[in-house]
Amino acid sequence: MLIASVALAVLAVLLAWPVPVLLAKAHWPSRSPGVALAVWSAIALAGGFSMIGSLVTFGLAPFSSSLIRGLRELPPLLFIGPLPADVGLIQIFALSSAALLAAHLLLNLAVTTARTERQRRRHRALVELLSTPLQGRPGTHIIDSPAPVAYCLPGARTVTVLSEGLVTLLSTEQLEAVIAHERGHLRQQHHIVLVAFESWRSALPWFPIATRAQVAVSLLVEMLADDQSRRFTDDEILAQAIALVGSAETEAIVRRPNGRATAVALADRRGGMTIGTGSASGPATEPTGVWSLDPVTARVARLVHPESPLNVATRGFIVGTAVVMLAIPTVLLLAS
Repeated sequence: MLIASVALAVLAVLLAWPVPVLLAKAHWPSRSPGVALAVWSAIALAGGFSMIGSLVTFGLAPFSSSLIRGLRELPPLLFIGPLPADVGLIQIFALSSAALLAAHLLLNLAVTTARTERQRRRHRALVELLSTPLQGRPGTHIIDSPAPVAYCLPGARTVTVLSEGLVTLLSTEQLEAVIAHERGHLRQQHHIVLVAFESWRSALPWFPIATRAQVAVSLLVEMLADDQSRRFTDDEILAQAIALVGSAETEAIVRRPNGRATAVALADRRGGMTIGTGSASGPATEPTGVWSLDPVTARVARLVHPESPLNVATRGFIVGTAVVMLAIPTVLLLAS
């Protein structure tokens, strides 16, 4: 199992730094954000499996030549003994670290999911209390706020929230584009993947790749929602709406640099997805690579200067690479 442990450790290092850095600097994700989102998910899962698997296989090496047999024989030996002669503190430390890391990641995912759902329920109750339904638009509510706000609240009964400031700022066509964008978030269940990456970032705040991944994924889901909106509206109209909302938010922040958080930021923290920020969960962090521009500018540039999506062969190759990335740690663990 030592060979498998070393191989998993090497894969974990590759997925912890060079691979995500190269992906963050690549240009192609903006052309096919759905494929890029699948690759980021594969990196996160394969990296976690590799990191934990490397520690487990190294720690179990003195107990058995097989991972399954070692996991089966380990508990009785720990409680009854005797331990194999070549078991040292380093093996015990590796097994303890693997158990603690796995428990930490799973517990953080559970806590983040529960906290997010609780905030959504509270926010939905406030929206129902303080907003008015938009006539002719079931599931859409208007809140009395001068800030240009548009976000969605997923759940058993989904809600799309618009502000008076947004309705005043945008034309009818631009408002339709914004609503289609928010419905795209709901249709594609973006809140699920956003919670997962927020959990990863909060579990490993010292791990730069977790933050980089969250930033990239937050922008990718905005691009995916933009693509949904593009099916029903013109690219230029959607770009104008995004630019107008982004400019209004910037002006509000400049006018109130030391004041309370804007309504957009408040909605973001409470589980909403805003059209202007490019982030649907967690703190805003500067993107990298081709998205070194701020999220609003990156999204507008993508609409104003559209590029063709990746061809089928290229998409298939990238998805196949992501599948192989996930399969390698699984095969190494089962074969060890």
